Amino acid sequence: MSRTTALNKSLSGLQASTADIEASAVVSEDGLIIASALPQGTEESRVAAMSAAMLSIGSRTTAELRRGKLQQLFVRGDAGYLILMHAGPHAVLLVMARADAKLGLIFFELQRAADEIRSILT
Repeated sequence: MSRTTALNKSLSGLQASTADIEASAVVSEDGLIIASALPQGTEESRVAAMSAAMLSIGSRTTAELRRGKLQQLFVRGDAGYLILMHAGPHAVLLVMARADAKLGLIFFELQRAADEIRSILT
């Protein structure tokens, strides 16, 4: 199985694990899409670039404020959540979740998927 196929299978499994996850993607730290399960019509390159920028700012903020290494980036909006988590040496897992999502379950599944993606990429 190719690396891309394995990553897409992992993203599909993540989204199948809970109906609260609406979309997901694996993005490079440089802002490029590696694999995605984003809704039709979503500009993948824009999502990847914004994700990389947010991750960079989050990492600098945690370092400057002496909060250790960034573990997750969590954004809450009126229409739902955006969660980013490292998934390998130069990759980030991005998840978009519903506003009424069960966050405990999402965090659990996100960690499982990040570990799986990390093993595919290394």
